[in-house]
Order: sequence, then C-alpha cells, then structure tokens
Amino acid sequence: MVQKYYDADADLSYLKGKKIAVIGYGSQGRGQALNLRDSGLDVIIGLRPGKSWEEAEKDNFEVFSVSDAVKKADLVQILLPDETQGPVFRSEIGPFLRDGASLVFSHGFNIHYGQIVAPEGVNVFMVAPKGPGFMVRRTYTEGKGVPALIAVYQDISGDARNLALAYAKGIGSTRAMVLETTFREETETDLFGEQAVLCGGITSLIREGFETLVDAGYSPEMAYLEVLHETKLIVDLIYEGGFTKMRRYISNTAQYGDLTRGPRVIGPESRMAMEEILAEIQNGTFAKEWILENMVNRPVFNALTRADEEHEIEAVGAELRKDMPQFKNL
Repeated sequence: MVQKYYDADADLSYLKGKKIAVIGYGSQGRGQALNLRDSGLDVIIGLRPGKSWEEAEKDNFEVFSVSDAVKKADLVQILLPDETQGPVFRSEIGPFLRDGASLVFSHGFNIHYGQIVAPEGVNVFMVAPKGPGFMVRRTYTEGKGVPALIAVYQDISGDARNLALAYAKGIGSTRAMVLETTFREETETDLFGEQAVLCGGITSLIREGFETLVDAGYSPEMAYLEVLHETKLIVDLIYEGGFTKMRRYISNTAQYGDLTRGPRVIGPESRMAMEEILAEIQNGTFAKEWILENMVNRPVFNALTRADEEHEIEAVGAELRKDMPQFKNL
C-alpha cells in the first residue's frame, strides 16, 4: 500500500529557522514560494536577471543570483524547466551547495536520468504537487491544497522525510493528501501520463475526431463543440467521482456507446503503443531524445508545435470562444 500523509503527519518546525531558496519564478516557483512564505517560512528567490526577477521583487521577495541564493540556503528547491536544470546545476548550484543542505525537486527527471548528480553531503528529496503552480497558489489561498508526492533519494541528515513533509505542508499539500513514492516511479509515471493520456493522448484523440467529422462533411463548428468543447464537461465529472459519476450523469445512449464503441477506438493497438511509450521512458530513450532535441535548438519540437497551432481546430475554437461569455476575461 502507498503511504499517505495529511496535515497531522507533518511538522513545519523542521523548516523553522532554515532559509529556503526557490530557484526559478515561473508558475510553480511563484506558487510554491508564496505559499511557503505565507506558512511562516523564510524564502528567498534565485534567478538570472530578467522579467521574473522584477515579478519576484514586486511580490516583495529578496532576489539574488542563483549562486548567491544557493550559498545562503539550507534548502534549495529547483523549479526550472527540466531541460535547463542540468546545465544550471553544474555551473550555478552544485559548486555552491553547503554540506548538510537539502536539494529539493518537484519532478524526478534530472536525478533519475543522471542529468544532475547530487553531492554526497546533501539531502535529496522531492515534493511534487499534482497540479500547475497557479492551482497550488489558488487552492492554498482558499484554505485547501493540491495533492502531492514526496520521495527521498538521499538522506544525509536522517530527517529528509520529515523535511519533505514539512515542505509539503508549507505549500498546502498536506491539506489534501501526500503520497510517498520514489524518484523513478514519479518520473516514469508522470512522463507516461503526459505522453499517452493527459496531453499526447487527449490532444491526438480530439484532433482525429475533429478531422473525421470535418472530412465527412460536417461543419467545423459542430465538430469542435462535440469533440473538444464538451471534453471539459466529461472530464470534470470523472475528476469528481470517477467513471461511475460520469456515467450517472450522461444519457443511457451515451453510456452504451461509451461501453461498446470506446474499446474499438482505444483498443489493442493503442495498448501496444502505450506499452512501447512506457518502455521508451523506462529505458531512457525518451530522455535521451529530449536532451538531444534541446541541444540542437528543438527543430522537431518547434515544427510540431507550429503545425498544431495552425490546425483548423485552433482557428475554429478561437472564433467560437469569442462569442462565449465564460471566456471573455480569460
């Protein structure tokens, strides 16, 4: 059974008197930093000069260069993009870490795939909120939190798990639920979920459904509403109560089509593709491909992104959303 933790299991005193350096001030960096400070903890920000520096100062944080922040810190939370963490660590973080300090991650990619090799004299643990940074912040301000995963990779002080739980409490996640895992499990399941289901699977399914209807002569507007717009309604029901709640709220006709036709769309071939994708994650093929892609200036990434941004479904959706009141202020 996976170990679960809640507010009563975490003690913020493990972080009292310690200085936390958050490296990066994007969505996760800002959300986590603000929550930690509002929980009464001592937080500074480490950045390179630029827009993020100005934003952090507007939020009344002390901002330092990455290396200076690391020198001052007892805990260093690296919240940079996966593809930049390795180079920044080697030049601006690793050489300046104190013995006995803690190195913290919110995703295990760089540790698991060897892009960051932590010094022997530091704790290494993960606190990974299962939601984007703006939700980490929003739910905290509402007195709630997003669930998180914790994992201990290297425990020098003997209390790395307690530090991880305290950090999770500081960002509000113990208000929801914290599960204990490993760097390997978090990294591989996270990548698989993104590629096969949450991002790659869903967008490909929606795009293929849209093209099927349009190619059959139906209007793009009708196709958009049926295969993209209504996706949120179904996902919200699944999120709230699983497949059971979703099927309770759709029609009997929809449920029968779901149960009998769904497996024809996502069947044995899809399962085989998922197993291949998982194998590529497990054996490091995907990680090597992504690291190389960044080394050569992302030609595949940029070309595929541009093609999807120029797809008809994007233009149709943008026009329809202009006339929908719920999107006016987004």
